Amino acid sequence: MRIMIDLALHAGDGLVLLRDIAARQEVSEKYLWQLIVPLKTAGLVASVRGSHGGYRLAKDPSMITLRDIICTLEGPLSVVECVQYPDACSRSETCVSRDVWTEVSEKIRDILQSLTLADMVERSRRKDSGGRNASQKD
Repeated sequence: MRIMIDLALHAGDGLVLLRDIAARQEVSEKYLWQLIVPLKTAGLVASVRGSHGGYRLAKDPSMITLRDIICTLEGPLSVVECVQYPDACSRSETCVSRDVWTEVSEKIRDILQSLTLADMVERSRRKDSGGRNASQKD
């Protein structure tokens, strides 16, 4: 999530280098390389190669939901395995707990679908009490 929020916060700066995101977010560049590939494949991030290359969002932040991001990086959203894969448990059809976990999973999906990257940027800016956001550290 932080890589995408960082890209959105710096969208006006042109292309963004992974090393700059890594420094601002205090994570390894190697870890970001692992994240950027599926984000590019899903069409959420675009890249430009070369000496003046870098990364940018492939869509407007208002068109990217948190569900898009999380499903791209984590796969289907289910609290427990049997919600997504009922065959994983022989008791799935009669299990009351599974019914509850199904409802919880649906609520989580609904919330993540209702929030966009633009919403997260706005939340980030509201949290910025000192004039600079933590994700904008130099």
